[in-house]
Amino acid sequence: MARWVTVSKLLHHINGQTRRCHSSVLTSGRKYDAIIVGGGHNGLVAAFYLAKAGKSVCVLERRHILGGAAVTEEIIPGFKFSRASYVLGLLRPKVYDDLELKRRGLKVYPRDPSSYTPLHERNWQSGYGKSLILGPHEDQNYQQIAQFSKKDAEMMPQLESLLGRFAEALDHLLDCPPPDIKKFFSTGLAGKAKQLSTVGPLVKAASILGKDFPQFYELMTAPTTKILDRWLESEPLKATLATDSVIGAMMSPNTPGSGYVLLHHVMAQMSGVRGAWGYPEGGMGAVTQFMAQAASETGAHLFTNQACSLVSPVKIILLGDKNEAVGVETEDGSRLYAKTVLSNATADTTFLKLLPAVAVKSLPDFKANPNNRKDTVMPHHRCTIHLNCEKTQLLEEAFRQASAGLIPDNPMIEMTLPSSCDPTLAPPGCHVALFFTQYVPYTRADGRSWNEETKTEYGNKIFNIVEEYAPGFKESIIGYEVLPPPELERVFGLTGGNIFHGSMSLDQLFISRPSPTQPSPFTPIDGLLLCGSGAHPGGGVMGAPGRLAALSS
Repeated sequence: MARWVTVSKLLHHINGQTRRCHSSVLTSGRKYDAIIVGGGHNGLVAAFYLAKAGKSVCVLERRHILGGAAVTEEIIPGFKFSRASYVLGLLRPKVYDDLELKRRGLKVYPRDPSSYTPLHERNWQSGYGKSLILGPHEDQNYQQIAQFSKKDAEMMPQLESLLGRFAEALDHLLDCPPPDIKKFFSTGLAGKAKQLSTVGPLVKAASILGKDFPQFYELMTAPTTKILDRWLESEPLKATLATDSVIGAMMSPNTPGSGYVLLHHVMAQMSGVRGAWGYPEGGMGAVTQFMAQAASETGAHLFTNQACSLVSPVKIILLGDKNEAVGVETEDGSRLYAKTVLSNATADTTFLKLLPAVAVKSLPDFKANPNNRKDTVMPHHRCTIHLNCEKTQLLEEAFRQASAGLIPDNPMIEMTLPSSCDPTLAPPGCHVALFFTQYVPYTRADGRSWNEETKTEYGNKIFNIVEEYAPGFKESIIGYEVLPPPELERVFGLTGGNIFHGSMSLDQLFISRPSPTQPSPFTPIDGLLLCGSGAHPGGGVMGAPGRLAALSS
């Protein structure tokens, strides 16, 4: 009989009862080859690969819906919101193909154009443009950028080409586990030989970089502003590009290493086009529902917190005589056993324990690019819309204020209108607007908590800013939801409200993700693996951490 010991605060709770999403019934004492705690997209991907390999798999999701932070929910009747993720592009092609997501019905609307930065009228200058619209067409980009700088219009294709080569080189690292340097030096010749095989992707990446390696190293270690200042001179363009270097990270474009976050977003692909993003029909939840379908059809047992009265929240991970993970115990004392436990929770949650969504009755009408007719979708409505992005300095100022616990005077705003492409998200004539805003402090310096009053205040602040660019926007609002960092933590289990399960800084990447002492997906506990965004290669709806964890089981 095994000697059961516990690891306190090791996993987040699976709140409430779990709902059976498979023909199997979840009962105490049931044995599986693998238990996955958390039904986010990586957990579902891991479940698919494990079940495909013939293993019995159980997925336990703390909420009433599968998908983690990539879900679609009808927060306001008739309006469907992608609550905590809003565009698709980082999903690995291997995962997309293996789970046959296209055959299952996943439809993605590519964005053309893709980026819209209207300038506030106080920044309008005679002889210069009032907005910057970028997309996949080089000639149109040239015309747009040339409004502000002909030099930048000529340099931009060269910069994009260089970043594309960097992204191509890193492709090989995203689909392979990082080498375990610690294990290499602590094993015999056979173990060393096995570890050497994991170095192959590094060698391939280096060969692709070639003479560009010095510039690649600089991008990885330098502030984004240093790189952009060398290549470009126009602030609207630099600020627009700089937003991708801080998304989901509490850093500014002046922070060393912020260049990697920029590159991470450049690695997006859509229909074979590098750097392209799109809107999934039905919202981001459509992606994870098709993933769940793939996992279930392959044999995985998927459970949420609805309907199964035999299951209560997970309390601990069970360890055996050799301190290896052997299962989980729920709060009512029920136990489920497994050879391997995979955690789709954040690393912080696993080991230790602001996105407003708006329903509107009309499209925003931007001063910089007025609508031709009421309710007519303009090209820039399909873009990621950048507000308070006329100058890179605005991003730095917002970062400094939030770091001091203050609500920024001019928060960076990324606004999307997915219903401009996907009519299934809102009633006819109405639209859904999603806002990703930075930077927002988890703990406020004024001592006030994040409650309905402070969330409403913040929402109004964002809406007032949009109103300055697009008069009439506030009047069009039917309803909205605000998710500050503590709410992202409570609802989706995102520790600290971090959508990437941890910083994407250089000290927490590749062989140091989540810790330099143990590269993921492995952990210091035998039989316990990380399969979420806190594992290599990081955050975003990629599916790679889930696939790598499953292949390592």
